[in-house]
This record gives sequence, C-alpha cells and structure tokens, in this order.
Amino acid sequence: MGEAPSYSKYIAEFVGTYLLVFTVGCNVLKGDGIWAATSIASVLTVSIYALGGVSGANFNPAVSLTLAASGYLDFVTAAIYMCVQLIAGVAAGFSYSLLLGTAFNNGPNPGFTWISAGVAEFLYTFMLCFVVLNVACSDKSGNCPNQFYGLAIGFVIVAGGYGAGMISGGCFNPAVAMGIDASSVMGEHFSFFGMSFLYWCFEFLGALVASGMHRIVRPQEYGFDGFGIVSNLVCEFLGTFFLVLTVGFNVYGGSKCGAWSIAASLMCMIYALGNVSGAHFNPAVTLAVVLSGRGKMNGGLVAAAAYIAVQITAGISAAIVACFTVGRAHYFGPVGTHSWGQAAVAEIVFTFVLCFVVLSVATTKEPSKDMFGFAIGSCVTVGGLAIGGISGGSLNPAVSFGLDTANAIKGGGWMNCLVYTAFELAGACIAAGIFFGTHPSEFGKGTKKEGDLPLHGMPYNMRMRRRQMYGSMS
Repeated sequence: MGEAPSYSKYIAEFVGTYLLVFTVGCNVLKGDGIWAATSIASVLTVSIYALGGVSGANFNPAVSLTLAASGYLDFVTAAIYMCVQLIAGVAAGFSYSLLLGTAFNNGPNPGFTWISAGVAEFLYTFMLCFVVLNVACSDKSGNCPNQFYGLAIGFVIVAGGYGAGMISGGCFNPAVAMGIDASSVMGEHFSFFGMSFLYWCFEFLGALVASGMHRIVRPQEYGFDGFGIVSNLVCEFLGTFFLVLTVGFNVYGGSKCGAWSIAASLMCMIYALGNVSGAHFNPAVTLAVVLSGRGKMNGGLVAAAAYIAVQITAGISAAIVACFTVGRAHYFGPVGTHSWGQAAVAEIVFTFVLCFVVLSVATTKEPSKDMFGFAIGSCVTVGGLAIGGISGGSLNPAVSFGLDTANAIKGGGWMNCLVYTAFELAGACIAAGIFFGTHPSEFGKGTKKEGDLPLHGMPYNMRMRRRQMYGSMS
C-alpha cells in the first residue's frame, strides 16, 4: 500500500481527536464515574486501530511532539497535526456542550492544588507518550510490528483516568484540555478561559521526558549499541513505578475501579518494555523466574538481586509521590475484620496465580506473541477483585513496601510489608514448583536458546521492517 496523501492524514487526525474529546465530554456530563475512563480508553483504542495506518493515529499534540522529538515524525507535519488536533478538540467541546446544553471547567478538582494536578498530568502524559514510542515505533529493537499497540496505548487512559482523574480530571492531552477549556464558556459555572495552557505545560513536558527515556531503554532505535544492564534496570524502575503509582492513586483516592485501573497499568508497561528487561516489575515474579530457570538473565543471581532492589526502590518512590500528591496515605494490612491467616492465604494464592501465568505465557518455548500482556495484567483484575477486601490484593512486594512506607511517613506503622512479602514470595515459590509439574516438556534438551530474554514479550520478529502506525509518518 502506498502512503496516504496529506489531506487524508489531516482528516484522520481531526476525526480521531474529535471522537476522543466528544466522548470525554459526554462521559463527564453524564456523570458516570465508574465506566467513564473505560469508555474514553475504548474510543481511543478503536480509533487507533481504525486510523493508525492512515495518519499514525496521534490524536494528541503531546504524542505528536514526542514523535517529532524522537525522529519518528518531521516537525512540520507534527506542527500541522497539532493544529488540526486542537481545532478538532475545540469543535468537539462545543459539540457536546450544544448537545447536552451545558459544559464544565478545566482545572484541579476540589481539594487539590495546581501542583497536584500538574504532577498527575505530567506523569500520565509521560506514560502515554512512552508507551506509544515503545509499542508503535520501536521496530529496530524488535517490538514492532505487533497487534497489541492499540490496546496498550488506549488502556493507559484506564490506568490514569481512574487513578489521576480525581485530581486533575485526567486530560493527558492538550487537545482534550483545549476543548474543555474553550467550551466551558457555555457552562453554568464558567470561571475563565485559559486553564488549558497550564495543562499544556505539564503535558508537553511529559512528552519530552518520554522521548528522552525512550533513548535510554531502546538506544538501538537511535543508532547506539546499548547500555547493557542499565537499560534493563531503568525499565524495571519505570514499570514498577507506574504500577505502584496507579495503585497508590486508586487506593488513596477510593476508586471503585482500582483493580481494573492497576491491571491496565501493568498490561501497558509489559507491552512497552517486555522485550527489553522482561518486564517483571515484581520481586515475586523475579524469584519465580530464577527458581524455574526460565529465560536467560545476563548476570544471573546478581542481576536478579539488582532487579529486586530497583523494584523495591521504585515502589517506595511511587507510593511517596502518590501519597503527597493526594495528601493522604492508607493503612497497609488485612482489611476490616479479616485475620492475618486469611490475608496470608489470599496473598499466597493470587501471587501464585500471577507468577504461574507469567511463567506459562511468557517463558515457554512458544510464548504468546500478542496476548501475554493482557493475560498477565488480568491477573491483577482477578486478584484485586477477589481479595481486595481481604488483604488489599498487593500480590507484589514492591507494592507492599511502597504502601507501608508511605503509611509510615504519614505517621502509621511500618512492618506489615515484611510479612506480606513473605506471603508473596511463598506464592512465587509454589508457582515455580507447579510450573515444573505442568510443563515438563519445557525442561527437555535444547529448550533454551542463547540470548533469550528473561520474560514477557520475547522478540518474535527481529527482522527490519517498515515502521508502521505511528512510525509510518516519518
């Protein structure tokens, strides 16, 4: 297929951005807080799949900026895209306002400051742009082409919408911010126009930082040989950080869709970084990998220890950021009247589920090519809903250390994370043992190849191919 003419690309960017902002407005004005972020994520996902082959499906000036800064899109085209997206956002804003007879303002939600809103917008715009670069552009390092790109990008909105939406409204997109801001003049409680420009600062900063971090985790994309274990450890830090950050925002904010949001954050970062570090993001997963002898971690036990240290550090850092952004922490331990024995069984069983699924879908001779991230992330949906009301559903020592440390900083106790970690590591050990029993053929001669990556998303196509979707515009 030949390259689409310029006007087709501009039409595609207008349509995709319009649908995104229109869906945002209808959900907010309808007042359905439970499914709003899922609806918005879904329209982004389907629009990416529908129009990615035409324009690259940016639908977001921050995404266009990060692509231009990373060399996947020329700056002239990026500038035109950004103008089209902003116009589409304003058109959509007035459309939903006329449809429903009212509008709403942009800005921090009641009880939160501009600093809190800025942190939320920066972090999840960074995550969105970072995932785009990794799942839709990184063909030189073997992560593209794939079929999960739309799911991974769209569901960043599920992660951030439920987690940070209560703080800033969850724009993560200058076109969304502009559409809301411009149409707010039609609302009953209009304050003033201009809020969106502050949002732009945080969002564009997130886009630029995402471009910089992409160079560190995938130096091959920029003509460098690589940074060895450093890239892996940066991946483990970023993936664990956004997982625990999303946990913190949902827990501290009292989200009704916490498990769904946290699962989405894990899935998106696994798809983004799986074929670099293996995307463990969990000391229990790292232990299960080591015990089962799956994959090949350069550095062996030393590398595994480094992974675990970075994961714990990232978990604590993320929980502290979430704690001070939201302004409160949360007791970490058995929920309500449930006993430690009940919490132990809950954590062991569902950490086992998580680790066993990881080993089964991502470390076998023929790992899942496109569904591994969804399968692993869904374990958090399973465990979070099943035992969230019993133990809290941590399933991860990095989460346990993070939430317990944030609680201690706010004046609570600190020791429960050690007990939870023991439960979670026990679940990992059981998973490795059961994997031996259920997959004996995986341990025959010649099942491991030199150079295999440790876990999720082992590269299944390392051939050089034409950049697709976001990268096709360059």
